[in-house]
Amino acid sequence: MLEFTGSEHTDRRTLFVEVVLPLGIAINYTYRVPYDLNDQIAVGKRVVVQFGKSKIYTAIVAGIGEQAPEKYEAKYIIDVLDAEPVVHQRQLQFWAWIADYYLCNIGEVMNAALPTALKLASETKVELNKEYPVDKTTLNDREYLIVDALELQPELTVNDIAKLLGQKTVMPILKMMFEKGIINISEEVSDRYKPRVRTFITLNPIYRDQDQLRELFGILEKRAPKQADAVLAYIQLSRSQKTISKSELVEASGAGAAAIKSLIEKEILFAEEKIVSRLVHDADDLEANFELSPAQQTALDEIKQGFEQKDVLLLHGVTSAGKTQLYIRLIEEMVNSGKQILYLLPEIALTTHIVERLRKYFGNAIGVYHSRFNDNERVEVWQKVLSGQYRVVLGARSSVFLPFKDLGLIVVDEEHENSYKQFDPAPRYNARDASIYLGHMYGAKVLLGSATPSFESFYNAHNGKYGLVKLTERFGGVEMPLIEVVSITEETKKKTIQSHFTSVLMQDINNALANKEQVILFQNRRGYAPIMLCKICAYTPKCINCDVSLTYHKSSGKLHCHYCGYKEDSPNICPACGSTQLEYKGFGTEKVEAELKLLLPDARIARMDLDTTRSKNAFQNILNDLDEHRIDILAGTQMVAKGLDFASVTVIGIISADSLLKYPDFRANERAYQMLSQVSGRAGRRGKQGKVVIQTYDPGHRVIQQVIAHDYVDLYNTEMTERKNFKYPPFYRLIEINIKHKDPEILHHQAEALARDLRKHFDDRVIGPEYPLVGRIRNYFIKTIILKFEKDNISMPKVRATIKDVITQFNTTKLSKGSVIQPDVDPY
Repeated sequence: MLEFTGSEHTDRRTLFVEVVLPLGIAINYTYRVPYDLNDQIAVGKRVVVQFGKSKIYTAIVAGIGEQAPEKYEAKYIIDVLDAEPVVHQRQLQFWAWIADYYLCNIGEVMNAALPTALKLASETKVELNKEYPVDKTTLNDREYLIVDALELQPELTVNDIAKLLGQKTVMPILKMMFEKGIINISEEVSDRYKPRVRTFITLNPIYRDQDQLRELFGILEKRAPKQADAVLAYIQLSRSQKTISKSELVEASGAGAAAIKSLIEKEILFAEEKIVSRLVHDADDLEANFELSPAQQTALDEIKQGFEQKDVLLLHGVTSAGKTQLYIRLIEEMVNSGKQILYLLPEIALTTHIVERLRKYFGNAIGVYHSRFNDNERVEVWQKVLSGQYRVVLGARSSVFLPFKDLGLIVVDEEHENSYKQFDPAPRYNARDASIYLGHMYGAKVLLGSATPSFESFYNAHNGKYGLVKLTERFGGVEMPLIEVVSITEETKKKTIQSHFTSVLMQDINNALANKEQVILFQNRRGYAPIMLCKICAYTPKCINCDVSLTYHKSSGKLHCHYCGYKEDSPNICPACGSTQLEYKGFGTEKVEAELKLLLPDARIARMDLDTTRSKNAFQNILNDLDEHRIDILAGTQMVAKGLDFASVTVIGIISADSLLKYPDFRANERAYQMLSQVSGRAGRRGKQGKVVIQTYDPGHRVIQQVIAHDYVDLYNTEMTERKNFKYPPFYRLIEINIKHKDPEILHHQAEALARDLRKHFDDRVIGPEYPLVGRIRNYFIKTIILKFEKDNISMPKVRATIKDVITQFNTTKLSKGSVIQPDVDPY
């Protein structure tokens, strides 16, 4: 990376900048700085550059120097966009670490890190050449249409013109028109971020005199009664608030925008536009006046002592132990010391739930950051973190990329959750692991919290790499929930099961409803029915793009692919044999909701899954309804299992535990225990012992018995023996390489060749290639190569560098044509 050593720029010094482009290129590009921009250039600022023949991109300056590139002639940067850097030097170092560790390019990290609105939009703009008199009689039909359109609308994009002409390729036509001098073509960079502007109203100071105001009011009442209403409303609002927006005045007065506009034109009212935050919430001055229990206080003291010895601590606390209160106390201390805090959560649903609790203690000093925010909101959070205005940031995994100035503490709640892992696109990072490196860079402390820790974290804690603090009792002395396992097989034989609900579960639901209590039902599959099946020929509709069966969604009446989004109408006649005997097999959350409404018509039932929470505020609306007791029964996928805390939820039903247990994955038992324990922990959190009903075909399964006994340690010990024997984490590191191609035969040869190249370096550590569980997604066939590396006596940086070299060399061969290779470090 280039470094500029001088402290001041000389006007005529020839400077070169190394930039990070938002592209998957292996090496950063170097550009020359025009002399007149020398004083504006700085590391972390955005610059506009041309890359390729015509494309314009926004890049981040990563280094400054005076050495020209040897292999190519450096182009000039076009412009500098920022007065101050938008990215810190430490962030660039963090990006470089992510790219190195997760085997991707730094441009891919930039794409993931920066809000979309900070990556400017490049579009080819076309306009008429005003200096050229157009003789329309010389134009052909297509040229005539384009000129005609540009006379009506001065500027069009290439996409606009393609739609106008009804053809995809229009560049040859535009090139010809450009050469004739008819049009101008330019690549224009437009900034997507637009600050939120509101109009605020003030009364002309001359009307502060009561006599003047009384005279004005009398005139307006006679001539313009609506304007009089607006002035009266302004006076009333001004008694209770310092600033009055135009929209507030329109609403309070009922006078309409035209009346306000007339008052502004008469200079009775003054209007001023101001940039305001999209993110401000009403400040809540409640004090953090809760008291910790003796067990919590002991745990807090141990955490503080542990941080004196270790930079990373694991807090192993049972569900409902009050871990959030410990986080609040630690955050308070860090805020008082002037440091910033990052509080990571695995699900967007949790951020909306927990932020309301945290705002009670930190008001508007807390920012929230996740993918459901729009571009403008994300940029605003970015800027407030950059300026230090936000001391506490609560967010999902992408929050690790925010521009912290002085990070002092990172809390990773529910650290075991798979949601911290980014799968597609690159970088395929794990936010928990990345946050540990981020904490190391800033000298910050990292607290990992979970009732069911990941085996890697628990292993590191027991080996002394991390500190370990335990919290073994629930807050307020509430007992752990009573867990009852019910055999679906037995109830089916006795014919006591109703639809998918055993008699035990139905009885507990009815008791809860009679006592005005609430119920959460968990089914780890969305949709109505996973499979449609012909009873005559066993035909099952499959996705046209992926090797999966389509899931029926009753709400849309269509069959959906949950991998690529493909949809088709649900057939009434089997397309294979013509039979009308089609039936649905299995069930998802949509069917659970529908059948409960038939069985319990008076109950208020809602559903929480990906389908019902697509809109920005859907999570919050459902959680608010549950909190305010407008929902009696909430059915949902794993979203309902994580971190929700509601006083009246006393019954939890796990509709089918077998879908978690019978899964071909070395982590299946670990994840099944975590999911079952977490969802069970939602019951009886405030004063009253809860009840959990687990429905299964295999009541004697070892993991279910460990869940009943709340025996995480027994699960850990049992699983770790198998992990060691079969070379799995935490004893070994895994790197997965997926190779994709649209032709399965070519893919076979490519995957075998790549595996051979890897075996030259890593011998029997290379396993595969094999087809994964789903062997085709989005029309790409997939083969997977897995590499297993022991933790001792091997250099993982060298391993990653070798893998990168092997893939690069493979991509230079003719055999690699059409392939897509995706390395994934720590894939599960």
